[in-house]
Formats: sequence, C-alpha cells, structure tokens
Amino acid sequence: MSNITAVTEFLLLGLSDIRELQLIHAALFLLIYLAALMGNLLIIAVTTVDRHFHTPMYFFLKNLSVVDLGYISVTVPKSILNSLTNVNSISLLGCAAQVFLVFLFAGSEMALLTVMSHDRYAAICRPLHYEIIMAHGACVRMLAASWFSSCLSAIMYTASTFSLFFCGPKTVHQFFCDGPQLLRLACSSDHVMEDVSLAISTCLAFFCFVLIVGSYVRIFSAVLRMPSAEGRSKAFSTCLPHLVVVTLFLISGMSAYLKPISDSPSAVDLLASVFYAVVPPTLNPLIYSLRNRDMKAAMGRLLWPKHFSKEKLSIE
Repeated sequence: MSNITAVTEFLLLGLSDIRELQLIHAALFLLIYLAALMGNLLIIAVTTVDRHFHTPMYFFLKNLSVVDLGYISVTVPKSILNSLTNVNSISLLGCAAQVFLVFLFAGSEMALLTVMSHDRYAAICRPLHYEIIMAHGACVRMLAASWFSSCLSAIMYTASTFSLFFCGPKTVHQFFCDGPQLLRLACSSDHVMEDVSLAISTCLAFFCFVLIVGSYVRIFSAVLRMPSAEGRSKAFSTCLPHLVVVTLFLISGMSAYLKPISDSPSAVDLLASVFYAVVPPTLNPLIYSLRNRDMKAAMGRLLWPKHFSKEKLSIE
C-alpha cells in the first residue's frame, strides 16, 4: 500500500473520441443550455415583476426555475468546455462539488415537484380551503423543508462517497462526476456508508413519487367528475405532462444510481444521465409555464413593452 498514490484529479469521459463529434456535442449542449437558461430566467423575471403571479403556484414555480438553473449549470457548461478544449480533467475538489450539487439540486427538484402536485391538488380538489392550506407561511415552510432535506441527503451521500480511497484508474465513465461511476474507481470494496446514504435518498425519492401519484390520482378523479368537456381536457393537458416529466426524471435517475456498476460504459448509461441531469431543467419551463396563456402574455409584456402598450391603446 505504501507504493499506492492517491488520485487528486479525475478524467471525465467525452461523448465521443472523434473531434468533429466533440464539436457537434458542444454545439448541441450549448443550444440546450441556452434554451434552459432563457426559459428559466424568463419565468423568474415574470413571476418576480408581475404581481398577478404572486400566488403559491408561481412561488414554487419560480423556485423550481432557480433549482433548474443551478442543476443544469453544474454539469453542462463543464462538459461544453471539455469538448471545446479537449481537456477532460477535473480536480478532486471540483468532482466532490459536482456530486454534492447534482444531488442537492436533484433532491430539491423532486421535493418541489411534490409540493407543486400538492398545490394543484388543493386548488382543484379543495378550492374553498386553498388559501388556508397554501398560506404564505405554509409555502415558506414547505420550501425550507425541501431545501433542508435535499441538503442533508447531499451532504450524507457526498461525504460517504469521498470517504473512500481512490488510487486506481481515474477515468469517470460519464460527462460529469457521477456518484455510481466513482464507486467503480474506489480501491475499497466496503461501500456500507455510501449504500446506506443512497438507500435513505432512494426511500425519500420514492416517498415523494408516491405522494405525487396520490395527488394526481385524486386530481384526475375530481377532473373526471367535471361536467365541462373543455375543463376536463384543460386539466388533463396540464397535469399529464407534469406526471410524465416526474416519472421520466425518477426512473432515469434511479436506473443510474441503483443498477449494478459495469466496467465499461454503455450508450444507455450516458442516455440515462442526460435524461435526469439535462432534460428536466430544459423541459420544465415549457411544460409548467410556457404553455400557459397568461404566462406567455406576461413574457410578451416584459420583452416587448412598447408593442403591447400600442396594442392596448389600439383596443381602447
């Protein structure tokens, strides 16, 4: 053991070894990142400036956009830079920061999606009690609980992962520092603490998923009793995409963290990481707000105020 040298940096795996494909990957990831950046920043700006959106639903939506911005910014810019410069190294501290932040933002995303499904349930199934259930103090407490539980889970998982000794190969078979792939590089085969922290996080994620499904089951039951076909169609078109994104996010994340670690990377592993680390922050703005007529109108007033003011005058 005296001749073993501890690893001080890791090498991230590019999506291709061919230079032309690396540049295509960089361009594609840049477009995705800019789309996520623009969509989430617009939501944050509109829900902050426009008083009509100072409601519990948009309060959580704004925080979800903040989480999505952080989530995609942890992994994608570094991957773009690596593809452009063809330098794939990341320090041990930088790798630990990526693991912590990915876990933190992923956990916060799941918790916020759970709270948002509860908000929709209260609005549709218990409209008379909505203001009491979703009072400002209750919203702040739910948000604080989401961040606290996610932060605690991220600290446990990161600490248990980096308490292991890394001395062998240092190539991470992912485009970012992914916890399961780091275990393959650890010299120690004793992963008890990491397994315990992962089991706790998995149980929390599954509990959130059960709550989300329960909320939407009750929402769909209430929607089916609506006399208006238009109302049913609008509710289903709003809620079903939410449920699809949550399911996709959870299944891809759990498949990456719970499946046995292979010695060689596969296209499925890379695709799963894209689905849980890149797709949700990009799709959430589109699914949760950019399909909303009021939100689109507010964004138009924010981006082109002169055009909307002229339009208003012409109507008057």
